[in-house]
Amino acid sequence: MLRQRFTKPSTLRYWQVIVLLVILSITALANAQADDDNLLQKVHQFLYEETRALGEEVVIDLRPPSPHLPECVQPEPFLPNANQAPLGRVSVGVRCGENSRQVRYLQAQIDVIGNYMVAARDIERGALITSNMLSERGGNLGDLSAQALTAEEDIVGKIAQRPIRSGSAFLAHYLQAPHLVERGQRVTVIAQGSAFRVSREGEALENGALGERVRVRFGSREILTARVTDRGTLVVDF
Repeated sequence: MLRQRFTKPSTLRYWQVIVLLVILSITALANAQADDDNLLQKVHQFLYEETRALGEEVVIDLRPPSPHLPECVQPEPFLPNANQAPLGRVSVGVRCGENSRQVRYLQAQIDVIGNYMVAARDIERGALITSNMLSERGGNLGDLSAQALTAEEDIVGKIAQRPIRSGSAFLAHYLQAPHLVERGQRVTVIAQGSAFRVSREGEALENGALGERVRVRFGSREILTARVTDRGTLVVDF
């Protein structure tokens, strides 16, 4: 028969253990809080740098990370939707670790007080947008759609794809850059590199706006893709 004897620790020893555990818990919580503060500070500064040029006043409300997540070493914030301005409710990615193998996401509410463009009058579908069709308005850019275009240079010169009512903000899918190349058009394709430049004439197989890539046919069989740079002109870079 196995017999074990347990000796009840003295009252002093018992309280020494309790005090030690409390000290260790407080230290662990303090270290975790310091790690979270460092992470939040990094993300907050990143978001400020991304938004400060959008308006006169920026308010960033950043939700802290889950307390159950491990420490984020060497945090590197990034925006998952880099093509959209970080306004309103946004998700912010953070790469952690020396090799950035761990990725976590934080939620933020970003309000920017600034100016944006609205339609000064009703605009018909198919109209070319000019500066006298725009009116400037001030407000919280965070209340706008993520697709809203706020700068005049992003709006003027484009074609309305649908009727736009007076006072409405301009959304990206409302507008389209005008075609500089039309399907079936004879176009000039310039092939250029560091030490050469040659041009050929071909037929565009699709419409294309500035910067878009379209297919061009040469003869009966040869087809390549080139970038639209001007009216009736495309470029192939080598």
